[in-house]
Amino acid sequence: MRKLLSFISAISITASLSAGGLVTNTNQSASWVRMPSRNASVNIDAVYYNPAGLMKLNNGLHLSVSNQSIFQTRTIKNWYEGPGNAYGLNDHVYEGTVTAIAFPDIYAVYKLDKFAFSLGFEPVGGGGGAEYERGLPSFEMSPSDLVPSLKSQGAQAYRLDAYFKGSSTFLGLQGAVSYKVNDWLSVAAGLRYVTAKNTYEGHLKDVEVYMPGDNWIRADVILGGAATTYTTAAGGSTQLVAAGAGALTFAQAQTAGYISPTQRAQFEAALVAVGYPAATPIAQADLIYKGTAVKYTQSATLLGDQTADVEQNGSGIAPIFSVNISPSENLNIAVKYEMATKLELENSTTEDLLIGYEADGTPITMFPDGALTRNDMPATLTLGINYKASDAITLAAGANYYFDKAADYGKKTDHDINSSTPAIPIANSEIIDHNGLSIHAAIEGKVSDKFLLSCGYVWANKGVNDKYQSDLSYGLATQSVGFGGAYSFTEKIQLNLGLGYTYYKDDEKYVNHTLGSTLYKPLESYGKNTWMIGVGLDFSF
Repeated sequence: MRKLLSFISAISITASLSAGGLVTNTNQSASWVRMPSRNASVNIDAVYYNPAGLMKLNNGLHLSVSNQSIFQTRTIKNWYEGPGNAYGLNDHVYEGTVTAIAFPDIYAVYKLDKFAFSLGFEPVGGGGGAEYERGLPSFEMSPSDLVPSLKSQGAQAYRLDAYFKGSSTFLGLQGAVSYKVNDWLSVAAGLRYVTAKNTYEGHLKDVEVYMPGDNWIRADVILGGAATTYTTAAGGSTQLVAAGAGALTFAQAQTAGYISPTQRAQFEAALVAVGYPAATPIAQADLIYKGTAVKYTQSATLLGDQTADVEQNGSGIAPIFSVNISPSENLNIAVKYEMATKLELENSTTEDLLIGYEADGTPITMFPDGALTRNDMPATLTLGINYKASDAITLAAGANYYFDKAADYGKKTDHDINSSTPAIPIANSEIIDHNGLSIHAAIEGKVSDKFLLSCGYVWANKGVNDKYQSDLSYGLATQSVGFGGAYSFTEKIQLNLGLGYTYYKDDEKYVNHTLGSTLYKPLESYGKNTWMIGVGLDFSF
């Protein structure tokens, strides 16, 4: 059997929930939702986007509290149809939902003449949980192979109970100090402490095959019965070898009086059933029976009821540097560089899934308790430009560049699709062709002294290659739009409202799947879409 569920083995489900980088969230305020080009912001959310720009605020205390509710749908299609395109999956479409009702951002700034001190709290990666009520294609391809594998016994269909839910939340707590060098230049430096938590819950239960007699029979019972048959055959062949008949065939053993015609027929049928000639010498047959018994026992265990309950935790620190330049009253330019956050997550496993066996029979589990997995956040370089075209119109543009190749996302790959070999780590440089890049622009219009309207657009590349993509973790090119407005109740209190949508360009690849000695490469496609609603209040004292 293919390494069951190996696609999850030590992988990260961290991913941005909007038009950010591959694993980096940049939707860090309600103001961003309504105007998704904030890299040169000089408002309170500059705590995240442009710390040096905080020197543009008035002296005093400034606070911002906002929340986004994010709703994402993921669609995976797998067209595996088995031998002769006559078998395969019961349903080729798998849908998952990601819901993050609470996605908060909290910022505080205390501004003096030459200095500003800021604190920020934001979900810098992940957020919410992905839930697949039917599991995923990787859960189901191997169980679907039971039908063609047991066709000679009359198998007609299969069914199973599969479920998977994974959540990933990387929370950032940052502090920075900003300094005004002169009227046109300010700088800032700070640190962000990131706490990372991934959780995995899932099960694969009640794998059954529809057999003659209108019976649904558990797959582990069928395979367990086969294991018993070969264990019994091995017991008889071992006795024959001990009696000195190891060099004989079963036909010769019958002639010599070692076995009866009925026993000979049973021994030979067991050989033919696994692809060996009836005339195989008994000593060789003995090894075949024993190996086949082990194989069926392991397969029966793999297809028995299994449950996963795992939590991964880790933390890291990233320095942040920011420069803000104002060559004129109407033009503001900002540059920010965040260094990579090295994260190593440790498994805390309550229940684990068996995914295969080593060559010596040692079980391979998906999430060994205490095992460590790298799950970095990449270094990021951002550029932003704001231009005040008139008293009523402000234009914004910018770009984000993510150094994905230099990070380590903890990906693993199973090169040989062999259940006796574990998945091995694969470097980001092998699974990512181009570092992440997003380009954005926005416009804000002043309708009155109290009311602003804004909208914007973000384009982001895919970056990754086929080796990165899987049915659980995949990266896609995006286009995003956001619009909304801001209302000032007073000079010191402003409400921000925004609605955003991210469209993802579908991608596809041919995945590897083996049945016996045959390699199949079914087409698998990946899609997403995301809606978000942002609400926030900014206060100045």
